[in-house]
Amino acid sequence: MSYLYETHMHTCQGSACGVSTGAEQARFYKEQGYTGIFVTDHFTGGNTAVPRDLPWRERVEWFCSGYEDALIEGQKIGLDVFFGWEQNYEGDEYLIYGPDKAWLLAHPDVEHYSRARQLEEVHRAGGAVIQAHPFRHRDYIKYILLGLKYCDGIEVANTGNTADCDAYALRYARAYDLLTTAGSDNHNNAKANPAMLMGVETQERLGGPLDFARLIRARGAIRPVVPEGRFDVDPAEAPSLASYWIDEDDRGLHRVPTRRDFLRE
Repeated sequence: MSYLYETHMHTCQGSACGVSTGAEQARFYKEQGYTGIFVTDHFTGGNTAVPRDLPWRERVEWFCSGYEDALIEGQKIGLDVFFGWEQNYEGDEYLIYGPDKAWLLAHPDVEHYSRARQLEEVHRAGGAVIQAHPFRHRDYIKYILLGLKYCDGIEVANTGNTADCDAYALRYARAYDLLTTAGSDNHNNAKANPAMLMGVETQERLGGPLDFARLIRARGAIRPVVPEGRFDVDPAEAPSLASYWIDEDDRGLHRVPTRRDFLRE
């Protein structure tokens, strides 16, 4: 038996770009046959709905309200609802699984963590870090930043991407033997196409986000659920952006050219 989870979704309570409430998202995924969902609203480095001038406790309470809304609904309808978040740096974004609301309240400096510190502290809490949609193309993204040193795996497919972005991610994952996940990045279930939803299947039912983090870090049985043909892209027709490794050290951030074309090589 396998269990289906959405690993990447947003609510209007926590994400400024969100449209659906947590409760609406919970009902939608229950209707689609999912076992559970991870609510991963945009954290302070990204498009958060939370005013940045509030005291930290108030900010955390606000940020967690979409998840808590979904959790209450999930308990009513029989859907597992887990907490996470998505942190943005310079267009490279990371999904955090494991730490909870109490952890956030106890770590008010988390919003200032470097990528390296983020990975270290999340690991210390038993959690895991996945780089979200690493090859995403957007008008505001000038180049691809790959945080290979600062994550436990990558999101190899994302409904918000075009298929070529996901094809690049798959080739990248294979080149470096990375653990892979998939997610719908759903902000508005009224416009979501059920045939394009993504997620992961596990062989064991998750008891919470720490169980998922444990599977990620142990490279356990996690199967990305991706629409058939998603990676069937003609390399000759796929656009590309320059890609760089991210290297953080005491002297600052360095972008090192990968000198690889992960789709065409």
